[in-house]
Formats: sequence, C-alpha cells, structure tokens
Amino acid sequence: MSAGTAPPEVGGRERRRDPLRRMIGLARPRSARFALGVLLGAAATGSGVALLGVAAWMLATAADHPSITALSVAVVATRALGVSKGVTRYLERLVTHDAAFRTLAEVRVRVYERLARTEPFGRFRSGDLVSRLVNDTEATLDLLVRGLTPPLVSVVTGGATVLFLTVVYVPGGLLLAAGLLLAGLAVPLAAAALGRGPGRREARARGRLSTTLVDTLQGAPDLVAYGAMERQVARVNEADAELTRVARRDAATLGLSAGATALITGLTVWGALFLGVLAVEEGTIGPTALAVLVLTTLAAFEIVAPLPAVAARLGAIRASGERLFGVLDTPPAVAPPAREGLEIDPDADATVRIRDLRVRYGPEEPWALDGVDLEIPAGETVAVVGPSGAGKSTLASVLLRFRDPDGGRVEIGGVDVTDYPADEVRRVVSGVPQDPHVFASTLRENLRLASPGAGDEELWAALRRVRLAGEVEAMPKGLDTQVGSHGMGLSGGMRQRLALARAVLAAPRVLVLDEPTAHLDPDTRDAVVDDLLDAAEGFSTLLITHDLTGLDRVDRVHVVRDGRVIQSGTHAELMEQPGWYRAVGVR
Repeated sequence: MSAGTAPPEVGGRERRRDPLRRMIGLARPRSARFALGVLLGAAATGSGVALLGVAAWMLATAADHPSITALSVAVVATRALGVSKGVTRYLERLVTHDAAFRTLAEVRVRVYERLARTEPFGRFRSGDLVSRLVNDTEATLDLLVRGLTPPLVSVVTGGATVLFLTVVYVPGGLLLAAGLLLAGLAVPLAAAALGRGPGRREARARGRLSTTLVDTLQGAPDLVAYGAMERQVARVNEADAELTRVARRDAATLGLSAGATALITGLTVWGALFLGVLAVEEGTIGPTALAVLVLTTLAAFEIVAPLPAVAARLGAIRASGERLFGVLDTPPAVAPPAREGLEIDPDADATVRIRDLRVRYGPEEPWALDGVDLEIPAGETVAVVGPSGAGKSTLASVLLRFRDPDGGRVEIGGVDVTDYPADEVRRVVSGVPQDPHVFASTLRENLRLASPGAGDEELWAALRRVRLAGEVEAMPKGLDTQVGSHGMGLSGGMRQRLALARAVLAAPRVLVLDEPTAHLDPDTRDAVVDDLLDAAEGFSTLLITHDLTGLDRVDRVHVVRDGRVIQSGTHAELMEQPGWYRAVGVR
C-alpha cells in the first residue's frame, strides 16, 4: 500500500457515513471555538429571555410601591441584560463565523488540491463541477453557522428557562417544557422530513442549471451557427423553472413550520396564563409571579424560533454534502510514491522504455492498453499512430502521470516513473495536448505559465523555435497582445504553436505531442507538423497521431490498435508492409 493511502475498508466506511456528520466533522479542529460560540449564543438568548422576565417583575412590582433600592436594582439589571444581549450576540456571531469561514477555507483547499491532480475533471461536466465548487462547498458554512450552533444554544438556554419556571411554578415549567419540545423538536423533525425530498431536488436542479448555463456560454458560437440557440435557451429556462418550483416548495415548508411554531407558542402562552390565574386565585403564587410566568413563557420561544428553518434546509445541505464528498472521495488515478522527496537526475539518460504496459479505466472495463512495449531513445522522435480508441491518448496520460499503470513499467533513464512524485515526473516530461487551453490573458502571461521567471529574450527564443515569432512581432502589442477567451484571438495553428512554446520553455527532456493537429485544416496541419518536429529536435519525443503527415521525418513508428502494438518500423518500411498503416497512407 502506498504511503498516505487509506485502506479500502476505511475509505468505504467513510463514504457510507452520513454527509451531515462528515461535514460537521470537518470543523473538529475548531471545536473549542464552536463551543465558545455556543456559550456566547446561550448567553445572548438567555439575556433576551431574562430581560423580559425582569421587566415583567419590575412592572408588576411597581404597583406595590416597592423601595427605590429594589426598583434601582431592577432598572440596572434591565440595562445590563439589554447591553449583554447585544454584546454577546455580536461576539457569538464573530466567533462562530470566524471558525466556520476558516473551516470553509480548509474545505476549499482540500477540494482544489483534489482537483489539482487533474483526473476528476473528466468525471464531471464543467457546469456541474462549478456548482460543486461553489454552492455545495459553501453548504458547509450554512450547516456550521445555522445548523450546529442554534440547536445546541436551544438545549442550553431552553433547559435553564424551564428549570427557572419550574422553580417559580411547577405546572408552568412543565407546560413550557412541553411547548418547547413541540416547537423545538417535533416541528423541526417534521420540517426536516418534508424538506428532504425538495432538498435533494434543489441540489440537482442547481447543478443542472449551472451545467446548462456553462454549456450555453461555452458553446454559443456553435449554437448560433447551427440555429440551436433558441432550443438551448429553452433548456436553460426549463432548468431555472425547475429550481424555482423546488424553491417554492421549500418556502411552503418554511411557512408551514413558522405557522406551526406560532400556534404552539400562542397555545402555550394561553395555557400558562390560564394555569397562572388559577394559581393566583388559589393563593399558590402571587400576581408578580404570574406576570413573570406568562412573559417569560412568551420570550422562551425565541430560543427555538430558528430551528424549523434550519431543519427544513437539512435536506438540501445533505444533498450538497453528498455532491461535495463525491469530489473528495473520487479515488485518485495516481497514487503517491512510497517515498516522498525523491528527485529525478536532470542530467540522466532521457531514454523512455515502456514494458508490458497495461491500463484500464475500471475493473470491468476492457484494457485500453494491453501489453504495450516500445522505446524512445534519447534525442529521437518516435510516433505512435492508430485509429481513434486505440489507446494512444491513454499512453500519453501515463507518461504525463495523469494515470497509474495497472501493470507493466514506464521508465525514464532506467527509473520507474511511479517511484517519483507526479510533479517531479512532469518536470522532466512535458507535452502538448489535443486541445491546449489558452488563458484569457496576454501572450506573455500564457508563455510564463511554463516558466514564471522567464524574461522576454527567453520568450522570444521559444517563439522563434516554434516559428511563431513572426506573427507575434506583427501584432501591434507584441507579447502584450490579449488572446481572448480560450485563445479565440488566435488561429488554430497559432494556439498549437503557443502550447508547444510553453512546453519548450518548461525545458523537459521528454516531449509528448498528443494529436497536435487534430482540429486543423490540411494546409495548416502540414505546416504545424513541420514546425513541431523542428522544435522537438533534441528532445526524446513521442508524437501521438492518427494522421500520417510528416511521419517520414520521425525515427520510428509504432501502430497501436485495440491497446496493442501491431506494427513497428520506419515510415518507409511500414508503407511496404500490408496492414493499417499502408492502408491509411495510400488513401
């Protein structure tokens, strides 16, 4: 087992735990802060209840003309409770929100670190991933601030208030206990049950709306070109309408809960008044105690007022938690090495040897690579060709450490790449993907992604090497030219050359070019292939393609089909042999 990897049974138990418990568990390092927040919240709520109780005592006692000292004490107590309510409420919000935001920051870091391994990106649609990153991650804050502190405050303050009224008048205390249990437990449980289904639907609807919006924005040019924009906008409206319907059901649940709480509050206060009047007539308590009993009972329901709304949100928060942990629990495709901190010798042999490489994407899936053997001698260019689905891009993923082999070895200079951290391998191996991403910034900043400290001379040298310097010099702002969103201000060939210039700036020893001309027209493709091969001189280069353009310039060609190498040789040798290569080449 690799270091830092949890046993399978541990991960399974963790995934089976309730998402709400797991989200609360994220706050465990700050449990002391949340405990302090509960105490401050109890002090704030208790001050509010006590304030009304003291006011009731003072008003009822004033009719008996008490001493100035007694009234002065009551006035001072009233002012003190009013001040302490505001101060402790402020401190409670400050402490709990600080702890919750710090926890949220740690959760975001965990999510970003998980996604930085790159392999989860292909498992979620971009809009859905945005929703998980934003809405579902922030549900942790909602739970910690509104779902953790208020129930604990209610237990502490409600218990103290019931105990106080029991001392004043036992039936009144018992009646308040029953009312608080109904309003603070029964109503929230019912709200939670009613909100479970809508909560799940809300999380799904929000993810669907986000996905549809992102797809619409990213695909707007194609949608307009094919006259499909109206249909796509209708899908956006449909997703928005679904989210609105769910929100209305959620609002109905909240309204019903608020009404039930108000009804229980009114019945409990009337019951306390009825019992208190009977007790006064019987001489059990006095008129002052009656006023304290009734007004304290009324104020006590402030304690449980937030709970139904919190409970109604638990369904949505639980669904968001499931989606959040769906990202965090995604098993990594690249396991950490047995020993961290190892570095590959930058001056070592750059020969790449692949032996009996086997990869598949799931236990029941067919082999994407099934016993591949090939070698890329140092400084030479080797091409891997074959039809779509042959396993070529999977080979690139293994070399770039985006996937671990399920069998066999990949060696660079005689060293197994799985013995080293993925980032260390990527320091030696760089590449150009099929559809390189160009950031909405300047040419200079896009180039400096590969070498943040590179000066303009180095940037121009890289551009000259990939034959892009002339086009950049012709631009009015040169390296400071804005390339637009996704590099829309550049042609397809320029985007490929820019990606290659970034790879060259990274100064790798092994260069992987994965379908670099897949989206180019024939004339541009021929020119780009020549430029790529010229720029790749001196590197150990793997060119992955399904097109045979320029392969007469590579040192060796391997034909891959169904995950296996079925032909190997030079371009001239393969053109003389019957098989897939010659069949494609003579078309």
